Amino acid sequence: MTGLLAQDGLKINWVEMPTYNTVMALAAGVGLVLVVAFGWQVVNHKPIVAEGWAAAFAVLGVILFLTGLHMTLTWPLASGGFAFDNIIFGEPALAFGALMLGAALVLWRRAPMFEMAAGDAGGIRTDQVRRLFGPISVFVFALGLACFAIAAAGWTYTLFAAPPEEPISGEFADYPWIEATFISGLYVLTGIGAVLLPLGLRKMTRPLLIAAGVAWGIAGVVFTLFGALNFFTHIGLIVNTQ
Repeated sequence: MTGLLAQDGLKINWVEMPTYNTVMALAAGVGLVLVVAFGWQVVNHKPIVAEGWAAAFAVLGVILFLTGLHMTLTWPLASGGFAFDNIIFGEPALAFGALMLGAALVLWRRAPMFEMAAGDAGGIRTDQVRRLFGPISVFVFALGLACFAIAAAGWTYTLFAAPPEEPISGEFADYPWIEATFISGLYVLTGIGAVLLPLGLRKMTRPLLIAAGVAWGIAGVVFTLFGALNFFTHIGLIVNTQ
C-alpha cells in the first residue's frame, strides 16, 4: 500500500489504485455456477432456452472481460505494492470472460441445436456439444494448471491477507495463512474443475464431468458469497484508509 502512518494507521491513495475485484469475484462465482447448471441440463438432456443462457453468459462475460483486460494491461494494483494481484485476479478474469463470451456466441448461433428435446435428440445434442467445446477445452485445461500455480504462490508467499483496517477479514490479519489457505483453496477447486472438464468432454465420461461440476459448483458458490461480502469489507477498507 502507499504508506503506514504510526498515528493514523494505513493510508491508501485510492485514486491511484482502483480496486474492482468485488464485482469480478461476484461475476466469476455466478459464472461458474451457471456453467455447472448449463452442463447439468445438457448431460441430462433437459430442455434449454439457448437465448436465455447466451444472454446470461454474455452479461457475465462482458464484466469479466473488461475488468480483467483493464487489470491485465494497466496493473492498477501495482502502485500500492500489490502488483502480483493484477496477475492473480486480472488474467484469470480476462480468460474466463473471453470464454463466457465465446460460449454466448455459440449458444446464440446454434440455439436450435441446444434446444432439442430429450430422448434420441438429446444424445445428438450431447455429442455436438462435445464437438463444439472440445477444441477450446484445451485452453480450459491450461487455465486449470494456472490456477494450481496461483494457489501454490498464495501458500508459498502467504498472499491474500487483509490489513487490520478491513472489516471482518482484517480480524485475521495476524494469521495471514488463514486467508491464504482460503483463497488458494478456491483456486485449487477451480483448477480441478478446469482440468477434469476437458478429460470428461473427450468421451462424455459422466464421473469426470460430475467431479468437475462439483468442484466448480462449490468454488462458484463460495466466490459469489465472498464477492458479495467484499462489497462491505472493501467499502469499509476505503473508509478506514482514505
